[in-house]
Amino acid sequence: MTQPSYAPISAPDQVRASYRLRPPRDWRADRPGDHRGGPAPRRRELGTPGPDKGYAMLVAERLFADRAQVGTGEVLADVLAGAADIGGTRAALFGRAPVGKDVEQALTLFGYLGDAPDDLVAWRSPMFRSAAHEYRVRRALVDLVPDETLRLTADQVRARLGQWRRLLSLRVEPALAGAGAP
Repeated sequence: MTQPSYAPISAPDQVRASYRLRPPRDWRADRPGDHRGGPAPRRRELGTPGPDKGYAMLVAERLFADRAQVGTGEVLADVLAGAADIGGTRAALFGRAPVGKDVEQALTLFGYLGDAPDDLVAWRSPMFRSAAHEYRVRRALVDLVPDETLRLTADQVRARLGQWRRLLSLRVEPALAGAGAP
């Protein structure tokens, strides 16, 4: 509230002049670590930047903790952490924050929502081991899934789950290739 001009006021209580701030200067990406335009670099263990990727972990825990079918020797926290990172990468590929469908697609891809072939279950168990605690394990899981597979819906992945090696771009063994294996 302002003070009337006729009321006595001590010097420390006087209103001080306000500072005038200049408008901010134009920002440029000129620091050594700044990305300078063009497509983001893509290679193993580099990651895929996207908005709010950490939200995928919350989605995984709230929506899928009770639905994920974890095998013998597998830890639910490891499975959810790996699926959350894959789901976050899928969402970043589309330029948005993760939603339940992203995590569902990741869990479906590795057979954690049912109907997993026995060879997939045997293969995935060591792949997810300690994913909740080890960044490199999660990065390795994300790097297994090519962009073409990430663009598929959970229903499309479920329909092709018998061909899980192709979905993950794993090398098909020559002896298995002629025997009708995926």
